[in-house]
Amino acid sequence: MDNNKIMIVGTGNVGASIAYGIMNQRTTINEIILTDIIAKDAEGEAMDLRDALAVAPSYVKVRNGTYKDAHDCDVIVITAGAAQKPGETRMELLKKNVNILQGMIEQIMDSGFNGIFLVVTNPMDVLTYYTYKFSGLPAEKVIGSGTVLDSARLRTRIAGYLNVNPKSVHAYQVGEHGDSELTLWSLADLGGQPVTKLLDKTIRTDISDFVRNEAYDIIEKKGATYYGIATCVIDILNCIFNDELRVLPVSSYDHFSDTSFGWPTVIGRTGIIRRLDLKLSEAEGIALQKSINTLKKAISSVKL
Repeated sequence: MDNNKIMIVGTGNVGASIAYGIMNQRTTINEIILTDIIAKDAEGEAMDLRDALAVAPSYVKVRNGTYKDAHDCDVIVITAGAAQKPGETRMELLKKNVNILQGMIEQIMDSGFNGIFLVVTNPMDVLTYYTYKFSGLPAEKVIGSGTVLDSARLRTRIAGYLNVNPKSVHAYQVGEHGDSELTLWSLADLGGQPVTKLLDKTIRTDISDFVRNEAYDIIEKKGATYYGIATCVIDILNCIFNDELRVLPVSSYDHFSDTSFGWPTVIGRTGIIRRLDLKLSEAEGIALQKSINTLKKAISSVKL
């Protein structure tokens, strides 16, 4: 891994926003290849992005391509799939998107690809699990965007109540990126101060409900979410390419439960370095198991 080259599969709102965001940051990514089932869409996005190179803060090579170009990419970001419709749960997307994913992974692996997969398409945890299974790559090379966005929403919401910068809040949503996710309130802190001492239970419950449901609200209002998730994906990419060894609640394979779910994890240049061993409250442990069971049921419901 030394090309600092990525492929973004899917040039809809999320994929295009990731590419646009990379160009507007000073990242170490040198090249972006865009590919989409509608080839002219990927070509058009690449053309539009190249027009900004003369004034963008970073110089990044941008072009459209095919799965054959994956062979020397360091990271492949998967955003392609059927979109989540208003009122549709992430799990209802499952069967459509696993079928799409299988064909995609086979073609990418046929190119000789041996880098890291970063899965964003929903239902993301289940697709991360199947990317691991379909690709045959080591588990540390398959990462899902996990609950990074959910945790960003959580930190921002907590910060609003406490009148501080969200970056000073340490708190995690974990489990499924979806309806069964949970907040680890027992481990949330602001500068070492437990958030449970700073916010009462009613407010904390309201925050958790807001975080869990905000995506549905955004989808109802504007049709899709993409700026938040795109920025979170770039944060994960920076963590990989800069070998930052930072803790992010990405989705990765858990050998114990045979699922993939969002959990605080150390991320570096080789992908997953390690998942943290955290002590949860009894109620959090029960809620996490329920979330894992939801994912196991979804995984087993897919007939390949």
